[in-house]
Amino acid sequence: MRSDPWALIHAERRALLIDVQRLTPEQWTVFSLCAGRTVRDTLAHMAATARMTPPAFFTKLARARFRFDVMTDREIRELTHGRPATTLNAFAEQIDSTDHPPGPVDSWLGETVVHAEDIRRPLGIVHRYPEEALVRCADLYRGSNLLIGGKKRVDALHLTATDADWSAGEPGEGNEVRGPMIDLLLAITGRPAALETLSGTGVSTLAGRLSRR
Repeated sequence: MRSDPWALIHAERRALLIDVQRLTPEQWTVFSLCAGRTVRDTLAHMAATARMTPPAFFTKLARARFRFDVMTDREIRELTHGRPATTLNAFAEQIDSTDHPPGPVDSWLGETVVHAEDIRRPLGIVHRYPEEALVRCADLYRGSNLLIGGKKRVDALHLTATDADWSAGEPGEGNEVRGPMIDLLLAITGRPAALETLSGTGVSTLAGRLSRR
């Protein structure tokens, strides 16, 4: 039986809040794994997503002339004004929120897990994510090209977790990619940093696709 996704989301938000409450001023400015965004930018994006509702999403998207990146950047700028405490408090206020933009709930679980690792990894913070959360996110993203482009990124590759009971894709010559579940998830969602811990005959193919993100 699968867990309530919101219970997983809220637990992972709380765990991340504990970690980011300890950051120094310098650490807030470190670039995250989310391309072009600092640790603070990424946390602001998480806070903005957690307070968003479908009506607000469509209103703000229309104001941005239906340019998703423009809308997202505006939200980040709003929540990174002033000191880092502004961003931290905005995220803390949304810890138990169940608001979200349009989309399946598991996509907001993915948003929470992937962006949390975007923040933690460059800072050297190690966190053990629930296996169920990682598997649900990987299954979601590898089956869809919407926004993330995960399906085409791992097309024809056979992915196997070395620390979880999970594999996906048909085995074939030259297409195997093996590694920790969190790194497979990061690779599916386009993070080149994941390649450091992955192995197999399909890694070079995956690396080429990640370089074109």
